[in-house]
Amino acid sequence: MAPLSGPGVGKSRLGSNRGGNPMRLAIILCVVSIVLFTISCRDGGTGPLSAVRGGFTLITTPVRVVGAVVSTPFTGVGNVVSNLTADQETLSDLKAKNSELQAKVVELTESSQDSSRYEKLLELKNSYNLQSTGARRISGSTDTWSDTITIDKGSSSGLAVGMPVCDQNGIIGQISECGLTSSVVRLITDEGSSVSAMIQSSRAQGMLVGQPDGSLSLTLVGTDQQVAVGDTVITSGLGGVYPKGLPIGTVTSVEKSSGALYYTINVQLFNTSNTFEEVIVITSLTEDQQATSEDAAAADALDAAAASSAASVATPVTQEAATTQTSQETTQGEGE
Repeated sequence: MAPLSGPGVGKSRLGSNRGGNPMRLAIILCVVSIVLFTISCRDGGTGPLSAVRGGFTLITTPVRVVGAVVSTPFTGVGNVVSNLTADQETLSDLKAKNSELQAKVVELTESSQDSSRYEKLLELKNSYNLQSTGARRISGSTDTWSDTITIDKGSSSGLAVGMPVCDQNGIIGQISECGLTSSVVRLITDEGSSVSAMIQSSRAQGMLVGQPDGSLSLTLVGTDQQVAVGDTVITSGLGGVYPKGLPIGTVTSVEKSSGALYYTINVQLFNTSNTFEEVIVITSLTEDQQATSEDAAAADALDAAAASSAASVATPVTQEAATTQTSQETTQGEGE
């Protein structure tokens, strides 16, 4: 039988071959890709494929750098053109959104600072087991002759005159006036303020008093006691007003004058900014927060020792004055 021939038959075979070539090419490329991928995973970055890839990257790097440099001005111009062509409504929306975000940032920052102060106040309260209530500062001194603040709680919240007040760093003063819904706190830097205090390390006791310039002095500390710059000053608990052991500040200077019975000691508060916003008012003292009888006896012993020293210093001076007077009288008698 004669083979088929003719134009139709040739076109059919040609079409069949053309239809099969793309499929075979896709299969071959897939196989090559899998093989190359497998080799690339196994060579650990040191095989021939990695070398080829590194060389290609090295060759094309200058081209990419030049392309980035060339395209940067066009990108900036595109942004400028986009901003210039934006309608007024879009710009207004963006400004409003920006203002809203800025307000949100301020709000979150303020909340974070409030939270930090509250945590420190709570830490102080828990560390010293303080029976207290919280309050907020609402104003400062109303005149130049006193150093006070006003807080937003009074007798209706159980507060009373004489109650100690702390900020997050320690003692700051005590209530001097108490209204129904607000109270005035005299700060310990006020000239009329005094706090029984002691040096934490040596237990040397004295009286912390405010000065006209707003500074603090620790008085009545005998020169036979151990005091040094940097020592921490705490409440002694004597007098039953302030809890024993609460932090106040640090010693900044110690002076000992010739023949003096007491040191001249300056103290700086832990809170030097005087910008406290929240405080806690100590409403009552527990038994372990009060000075013990031993503390009172030690304070009395120090006072007695200071008085004895003063007497021993004064006695020779008196005797010397009497001797001088007798000598003068004898000389005058002889002259007569």
